[in-house]
Amino acid sequence: MPFKVQVGPPQIAIHHDQTVLITGLDGQINWPSDRGLYFNDTRVLSSWRIYANGEPWDLLTGGATTYYTSEVHLANRAIMTEDGPIPPHTLGLVISRSVEGGMHEAIDITNNGAKHVRFQLEISMRSDFADIFEVKSRNIVRRGRITTEWLVSKQQLRTTYRNADFMRSVAVSFRNSSSKGVYANGRLSFEVSLAPGEAWHCCLSYTLADGTKEYPGPRQCVSDSDELQHAQTLQDWLQTVLKISTSNEEFYRLYRQALEDMAALRLPIGTSGADRMVFMPAAGLPWFVAPFGRDSLIVSLQNVLIYPGFARGALEILGSLQATELDNYRDAEPGKIPHELRRGELAHFKLIPHTPYYGTADATPLYLITLHEAWRATGDRKLIEQKLETAERCLSWIDQYGDRDGDGFQEYQKRSPVGYENMSWKDAGDAVVYPDGSLVKGPKALCELQGYVYDAWLRMAEIFDELGKHDRARELRAKAARLFEQFNEKFWDDDLGFYAFALDGEKKKVLTIASNPGHCLWSGIVPPERAAKVVQRLMSPDMWCKWGIRTLSSENPAFNPYNYQNGSIWPHENAIIAMGFRRYGFDKEAARVARSISEAGSHFLLNQLPELYTSTQHHEPSFPLQYLGANVPQAWAAGAVFMLMQTMLGFMPDAPRGKLYVDPDLPPWLPDLTVTDLRLDQHQFDIRFWREGDKTKFDVLRGDKKMIEYSPITEQFNRLNKVGE
Repeated sequence: MPFKVQVGPPQIAIHHDQTVLITGLDGQINWPSDRGLYFNDTRVLSSWRIYANGEPWDLLTGGATTYYTSEVHLANRAIMTEDGPIPPHTLGLVISRSVEGGMHEAIDITNNGAKHVRFQLEISMRSDFADIFEVKSRNIVRRGRITTEWLVSKQQLRTTYRNADFMRSVAVSFRNSSSKGVYANGRLSFEVSLAPGEAWHCCLSYTLADGTKEYPGPRQCVSDSDELQHAQTLQDWLQTVLKISTSNEEFYRLYRQALEDMAALRLPIGTSGADRMVFMPAAGLPWFVAPFGRDSLIVSLQNVLIYPGFARGALEILGSLQATELDNYRDAEPGKIPHELRRGELAHFKLIPHTPYYGTADATPLYLITLHEAWRATGDRKLIEQKLETAERCLSWIDQYGDRDGDGFQEYQKRSPVGYENMSWKDAGDAVVYPDGSLVKGPKALCELQGYVYDAWLRMAEIFDELGKHDRARELRAKAARLFEQFNEKFWDDDLGFYAFALDGEKKKVLTIASNPGHCLWSGIVPPERAAKVVQRLMSPDMWCKWGIRTLSSENPAFNPYNYQNGSIWPHENAIIAMGFRRYGFDKEAARVARSISEAGSHFLLNQLPELYTSTQHHEPSFPLQYLGANVPQAWAAGAVFMLMQTMLGFMPDAPRGKLYVDPDLPPWLPDLTVTDLRLDQHQFDIRFWREGDKTKFDVLRGDKKMIEYSPITEQFNRLNKVGE
C-alpha cells in the first residue's frame, strides 16, 4: 500500500448546498480558528464545545461518514460529582451530525461503568456571524449587532445578527431528551442520570435563516439514515452516473472517490419547466462552495459523459447572471459570463464586487464550448435554441470587450480597484511572469485564451449550421481561420520552438516556458507540424516530473514548487493537456500523464485528488507533496479523473446524429476497463474495453451497437474543425 498523504489540517468537513460544517476531529469548534458552521458565506457558529461538569472529553475517533454526515466518538476524563468520582473512560459519548439546509445533531451517552452516575452535560456555543472572506483573511470586522434569546417553552436558543437589512440567525431546538435543557452562563446544560449500562439521547436541530427564508435541519438522526429525505442521496447519485469496473484497483478507487467528491459539490438548482432538480458544480470545499464561472464550466466539460446535468445547470445559472451593462467595480461588461457569486455580508453591502464579480477572461468562451459539448452529448436541440440569445451575447462580448484593442486577440486588464490582476485560470497575482521572473505588465493576451475563442467559434459554427443559420456559421469559421493564422504567426517563436506564454501590454512576446500552451493543443489551434515540439517541450525535465506537468518551468527564476501556480502541479490542467496530446496523436504521452495523476491520487487519503499538489525540484520525493491550503474535495481535481478516462477511451459523443465515436488506447497499466450506464441522448450503453497485444479492442455489452463507431481521434476533431468551409 502506498504512503498516504493528508491534505490540510486534521479536521472534519461536511456540507450540503450552501451549508458547510468544519470541526476538529473531536467534532468541536475551537476559538479562534477558521472552523465553524457556515451558511450562505456567513459563519453562524464560531465555537462549539461540550463538557461534563466542566471537564472536556477525550477523542477516540471521528470522521465524515458521507459528504453530509459525520460521527465522533469520545470518552470522559475523570469527573468529580457530588455522588463521587466518575473514573476516566467510563462514559461513551457519540456526536452524530447531518446537514441539509440546517443541521441535525444527535448526542448519545452510555454509562459503561458498574455504578449509577449523575452529572451536568454542558454545550458552549458562540456565533460571530463573520463573512467567509474575512474568516479566510483573518481580518474580522463586527458591523452589526448580535442578540440571543432563550425560549424556555420551546426549548430553543436563537441567536440573530442584524446589520441594517442584512440578517442571519441560528436557532437551536432540543427534542427527544429525557431531561429539559437550561441556558445559563453562556452554556446549554442538561442533567444526565444513568444507571449502569443505561443510555441517554438528545437531538439538537439547527435552523438557519437568511432574513427571507428558514432552513431547518434534517428531522431524523443519522442512525435513522434510511429514513432521511435528502435532496438526492449518495446512492441515488451513484445509480445515475457512469460507472466503471477494472482490474486496476488504483484507478477504480480514484474514479469512485471522484464520483463521491462530485456528489459532495453539487449545488441544487430548480429550473423553470424542469421536472426534476438539476445541479451546478461548486468549485471546492471549504472556501469555494459557490457558483463559479470558469470552474463550473470546466467541471461540466469534464463530466459531460458522466453526468451531463452539470452542464445544464451551469449553463442555466451562469446564463442568468450574464452581465448586461458596464460596471467597472465588478469588471462587468455586456455579455460577459461571471466569475464568482457570493451571498455574505460583504457582498450584500457591496464591500466586495462578488455580486457577482466578472473578473474572468475565459468563462465567456468556455460557456460556448460547454453549450456545444452538452448538445453533442445529449442531442437536445431545445438546449441550443433556448441558450442561443445568451450565446450571441457571449460572441458579441468576445468581439467588443474580449478584444480590447481590436488587434484580433483576447486581452484582459482589470478596471476594478479591488479586482483580480489575472483573469485566466492562473489567477494568482504573481502567476504571469517574464522569463526573468518579473511580473508581466498588461493588458495581457494569454495564449490559451486565443485557443478557447478559436474553439468556441468553430463549435458555435456547428450549432448555427444545425439551426439553419449557415451564413452565421460561415462567418464564424472564417473568423476562426483568421485567428488560427494570426495566432500562429504572432505567438510562435522559432528559436524557442514553443508558443509564447502571452503578449504583454506592448504586444511583445512573453517567452516564458509554462504549461499554458498545452491548452492550445486541447483547443486545436496548433497546426499538426508544430504539435510534436509543444509536446516535447512540456515533457522536458524542467516541466515534467513523476507526478505530472508543472505550471512553470523549474528554470524560471520565479519557479517555486510551493507556490500556488508557479511550479505546482494541478490535476485538472494535466487532464486538459493530456486530451490535447491525444488530439494530435501523442497517445503514449497522454497515457503517461494519466498514469502520473492516477499514481499521485493513490498516495492521498481516500484516493482523493486535491486541488493541487507539488514535488521538489532537485530531490524528487517518492510521493506527491501536500500544497498547504489546497481545497479538498475540489471539483475540477475530481473531474480530472473523468477527463483522463475519456482521453484514453477516445470518446467523442455526437448524439444529434446518433453516434458515439471511440478510439480507445488503454495503456499497459490499465489493461481493461468496462463502462456502465453511459448515456447518449435517451440511450444507455455498457461497453467493455481490453488490451490485446498493443491494440485496444471493445465490445458493446448493452445498447444499440450501430451507434458506437470506431473513428481515429484525430479524424473526430477534424470533422469538428471545418475551418473556412
